[in-house]
Amino acid sequence: MDLFSYQEAETPRARLLADRMRPQTLDEYIGQEHIVGAGKLLRRAIEGDQVSSVLLYGPPGCGKTTLAHIISLRTAGEFVKLNAVDASVKDVREVIDQARTNKTMFGKKTILFLDEVHRFNTARQDALLPAVEQGIIIFIGATTENPFHHVNGALLSRSTLFQLQPLGEEHAYEAMRRALADRERGLGFMDLHADEDALRHIAAMAGGDIRRALNALELAAVTTPSEQDGSVRITLEVAQESIRKPTIRADLSTQYDVLSAFHKSVRGSSDAALFWFLYAVEKLGMDPMTFIRRLIVACSEDIGLANPQAMLQAVTAMDAYHKIGWPEAKYNISQAILFAVESPKSNATAIAIGNAEAAIERAGGAEVPLHLRDTHYRGAQQLGHEGYKYPHDYPNHYVMQQYLPDSLGGMTFYNATEQGMEDKIKQNQQRRKSK
Repeated sequence: MDLFSYQEAETPRARLLADRMRPQTLDEYIGQEHIVGAGKLLRRAIEGDQVSSVLLYGPPGCGKTTLAHIISLRTAGEFVKLNAVDASVKDVREVIDQARTNKTMFGKKTILFLDEVHRFNTARQDALLPAVEQGIIIFIGATTENPFHHVNGALLSRSTLFQLQPLGEEHAYEAMRRALADRERGLGFMDLHADEDALRHIAAMAGGDIRRALNALELAAVTTPSEQDGSVRITLEVAQESIRKPTIRADLSTQYDVLSAFHKSVRGSSDAALFWFLYAVEKLGMDPMTFIRRLIVACSEDIGLANPQAMLQAVTAMDAYHKIGWPEAKYNISQAILFAVESPKSNATAIAIGNAEAAIERAGGAEVPLHLRDTHYRGAQQLGHEGYKYPHDYPNHYVMQQYLPDSLGGMTFYNATEQGMEDKIKQNQQRRKSK
């Protein structure tokens, strides 16, 4: 074999293992059985070349691009791939123009796969709509971000959404086993032996990302010195050097989800609230102020007057963070979080706000009652601005009188609960109403 034929023969193996092992059929596809398992809608559509416009939503490494690749191999139509990072409106229009020609002149359909569709702004997404509506192109979008946040509502409504789940250690382990056994595309051509604990370590560290697991396996295989007999052994020590720590997803949707989990945990679990806060800041790199702001809101929305001290704790923690910074302020913030979670809860403030805002919408304009109007000028009495009763002149510093506009007189927005300190407010409200 001469030099040039040798290089040509070796070209396929010059590609990365993860690329070489990319599944070519649904039978090779790993995971996502809930959408491509036997008899599932998407599987039937792919096998019958009847795919309509779809959105594939899921974390990195879960198989979105691979699924699109399988569709490209199964379709008899034209398959075009664009990446939203660098594709322009002009690129999209060129695809649409060619698709129109394919359909009208040759009766051939066109599938447009748009990777990272969340990176397409509204104007560029709008350029797709007419072609999708008219059936000129079949649109396949892939995104790691929540499509309800980042995809045009009209485009979303014209596509079927399939949510892909994160892959687990077993999926990564299965992919590596396949690569070790495959002599054509994988590492089966090598005299390679991988210890079980080494493969398990890589699978765990990859965090369900098959691409990352295969890259680590390949790195270990090609950098490990061979034994005297020419074989290569991947030990746990070698695996630990090839992949260091799990991949942590920290895209925008994940951050929203973690923040949501934190706020919901403040309502019911000290352990969970503390976990989500520290996980977000120390693992995902999120700003502590994001959680302090949410905590301050929760102190009114979910605790309110049942324990007003919770607000003071939260605001004090914010002040401490500004003055001493991270990581020292984690103690102050954690204290405020635990204080809030363990406080009696009341959402009476939030309900009162809702009631008041609903009344404002119904009332339209609101006239201030004459007795509540400003009297700090000469002639106020002549205009009828009188009759206000000064509460401090009456027993218990309270007197019944109308404070709301005439159209809303007698309405109640805030009803205290029996939680914590709010119970005393409730008793006071009842005592006033009984007079």
